[in-house]
Amino acid sequence: MKIAFASKDGKHVNEHFGWCEKFYIYGVNEDSYDLLKEVDSSQKHEAEIDKLEYKIECIDNSDILYVTRIGPKAANMVKYAGTYPMKSASENEKIEDVLKSMQKLISDNPPLWLKRILLK
Repeated sequence: MKIAFASKDGKHVNEHFGWCEKFYIYGVNEDSYDLLKEVDSSQKHEAEIDKLEYKIECIDNSDILYVTRIGPKAANMVKYAGTYPMKSASENEKIEDVLKSMQKLISDNPPLWLKRILLK
């Protein structure tokens, strides 16, 4: 499964979805995780809808989007595009900790929302 993280530094989940200038996309399974790519999402758009559509394209069909904040309209658009949006617990939350936590969820008894993603 692929998880896109909104991050300013590549180490922490510390960026708002609509303002994010770089996404870090990881592949994760119960045994390992790897950085697949860094995506430049700094292009500016005047219209909000254009900006949100562009940001959704940048997350490259990821299964999960991890951000510090996301507006309701953006969250709905992300869900409609087939990606599950999640908010970080804090701006100090480390991407590595999220990945390890996700691996634990996968290997234990995944919640229903995660089972749906894993069955894709």
